[in-house]
Amino acid sequence: MIRHETCDAAVIGAGAAGLAAAAEIAKYPYSTVVIDREDQRGGILRQCIHNGFGLRYFKEELTGPEYADRVAVLAENPNTEFKLGTTVSEIRRLPDGTFELMLLSAAEGVAYLRTRAIFLGMGCRERNRGNLAIPGGRPAGVFTAGAAQRLLNIEGMLPGKSAVIVGSGDIGLIMARRLRWSGVEVKAVVEIMPYPSGLTRNIVQCLNDFGIPLYLEHGVVNIAGRERVQSVDVAPLEGGIPQLDRQFRIDCDTVLFSVGLIPENELSAQLGVELNPATGGAVVDANLQTSVPGVFAGGNVLHVHDLADFVSEESTEAGCSIVRYLGGSLESDANPVSVESNLKYVIPNRFNRNRKCTFSFRPLIVSDAATLEAELNGRVIWKRKFTWIKPAEMLKIELSAEQLNESGTLVFRLREEA
Repeated sequence: MIRHETCDAAVIGAGAAGLAAAAEIAKYPYSTVVIDREDQRGGILRQCIHNGFGLRYFKEELTGPEYADRVAVLAENPNTEFKLGTTVSEIRRLPDGTFELMLLSAAEGVAYLRTRAIFLGMGCRERNRGNLAIPGGRPAGVFTAGAAQRLLNIEGMLPGKSAVIVGSGDIGLIMARRLRWSGVEVKAVVEIMPYPSGLTRNIVQCLNDFGIPLYLEHGVVNIAGRERVQSVDVAPLEGGIPQLDRQFRIDCDTVLFSVGLIPENELSAQLGVELNPATGGAVVDANLQTSVPGVFAGGNVLHVHDLADFVSEESTEAGCSIVRYLGGSLESDANPVSVESNLKYVIPNRFNRNRKCTFSFRPLIVSDAATLEAELNGRVIWKRKFTWIKPAEMLKIELSAEQLNESGTLVFRLREEA
């Protein structure tokens, strides 16, 4: 029998984002349903057994599972229901402005959930070999870094005996160290860019401390092997073009891809949410509300974050906005925010006059001397110098209500100093 249920707020995803948003809503007397396709709360945090989490959000260093447990406890409330092992297969907006979600689960079958507000916290999926179109055979032993991490940390199985990691994203760097700890020989990390894609601390702690070579401006041009990976061919790049006359071979039986993340916005598209081509996530206002009223987003489904702490902080803000929306007190101005030189994007894409706002950016340059400035209606209202800028590390700044004291266009630019 198909069930029909109602709630005030539906949170899609029980990872760092969804749990933080639900924890904020749980402080108020609104019924909330948190939905996740996994059987446990915590999302990707459950397989991240290394430490380094929670320094900002909990003021304490935690492992991924510890962080997940902490934020899950904050979300627990008599008004909050968790539907785990459940997939949202369809979602639509009804004529009265509410929403209907179609839920599928092995335990309960089909259910329809009607809600007044939605938080999108579906996170990201990994890019894989198919996204890069690397030639060669189709042998066993090719993984995304996250898949290998789950295989090792959750299933307790080694992915192989010797590995090459393609891309220097943070998950790949952390897996380089994890594999070494487990007795797997990590032959190299190969990165097409002239600078690493991961955080500096991960380059130091996961590669340098273990003597793992990092080949910058190099690409994998072939994966060889029939039943199992046998080797990869690596070539230096000049202007993005592989120099095949200088290629070399690395023998290995495993290849891990750590080449970026793609926000999971298929459900957002079903709702007609406007997406930002610079982030792959939704266009949002200062309340983290999307172009569809009543639908909010936060965390990696909105834009790729460096730290789970940033995900939780942003999603907590979204939870606050959902509470105001349900209470009928949410205000939103349509003052546009944009970026110019050396910045890929800014979040949010709108600001409210006379209200403080936190902005997040992704720089496009590597620099040890740069100035970020904000200009409102042609007048510089804020600036800050940075002694270390790189695309792998997100920038976050807050402007006060006094600085955002008039309507108009807000523009951010990053200037590289001499």
